[in-house]
Amino acid sequence: MIDQREEFVRFARLPDANVSELCRRFGISRKTGYKWLGRDSVQDCSRRPRSSPGRTGEQVERQVLAVREQHPAWGGRKISHVLKRDLGLELAPSTVTAVLHRHGCISKQASEASMRWQRFEHEQPNSLWQMDFKGHFATASQRCHPLTVLDDHSRFNIVLQALGNEQHTSVQTVLQGAFERYGLPDRINTDNGAPWGTGGQGGVTTLAVWLIRLGVRLGHSRPWHPQTNGKDERFHRSLKAEVLAERTFGDLHEAQKHFERWRRVYNFHRPHEALQMATPASRYRPSPRPMPAQLPAIEYQAGDLVRKVQKGGWISVRGRDLRLSWSLAGQPVACRPLADRDAVFEIFFCHQKLREFSLNDP
Repeated sequence: MIDQREEFVRFARLPDANVSELCRRFGISRKTGYKWLGRDSVQDCSRRPRSSPGRTGEQVERQVLAVREQHPAWGGRKISHVLKRDLGLELAPSTVTAVLHRHGCISKQASEASMRWQRFEHEQPNSLWQMDFKGHFATASQRCHPLTVLDDHSRFNIVLQALGNEQHTSVQTVLQGAFERYGLPDRINTDNGAPWGTGGQGGVTTLAVWLIRLGVRLGHSRPWHPQTNGKDERFHRSLKAEVLAERTFGDLHEAQKHFERWRRVYNFHRPHEALQMATPASRYRPSPRPMPAQLPAIEYQAGDLVRKVQKGGWISVRGRDLRLSWSLAGQPVACRPLADRDAVFEIFFCHQKLREFSLNDP
């Protein structure tokens, strides 16, 4: 409930926020929403004292080590920023790092592993979400498959869910909840694995069909190039270092409790170096595109040859049989002729281009 209230208040205080729509998405009444907005406990109040008299070197080190103990994977830059933001204590990152070294908190190998990356990001929240599974691990009762979704612009974590499998029905249920709360993204990028990157001829899965029907454009990383989803991959490294390392869970429920606790820290309190030490929540706002109550009707352009995909993924175009994906069975697709290329067609499902074909090909 605390996480839900904090997210709601953060989004409701954004310029031009639609409080009524946010109440609907969060499943609360407008009365509750305005009550949350009036509470001081969830306001962005600084905890910084007006002054810090009588500080000694020993007291400063205790402050550094206290933050490090609470967040064992944080380095000098993050701790320095948090001490200044929350306590008014200004320490250079190098000074914090020296304290950590002096107390044996940083190994030589960890220091040498630090790297700087050239970054690219989309200009607006919800222009692109990156989605993937973190490598599975064993709990005491079953395997856990963490599903993660990250907003490309803000690095805001949309989804961090402990699942017992990687099947499309499980993923769709989680995404349904995310869409209802945060709205629809313009595009989602995934790798080429199941349940989103394969699915018979044409590479369109059952999950992909649902996403395309919702108006979400799909993209896939190039094979063997996981850096295409680099921000989500980097998120996985943080998840491993700050949550999974040297920790075991009894079951998925226990894992999810730890995930939710850390997700709140990651989104709202943990400074992000790629964001100039801002938090992901400070750069994120929900999508203006709400999750529809029903899938929209499929409409195509005038001049398109519309064909219903048959069992097995087959369509027939001017006497030619073509196989698409079996997941499209029962769906209408459009064969759109290219004006500058004779007898060449593009095949679309809703907005998503599936392939090109030529009637002249063997």
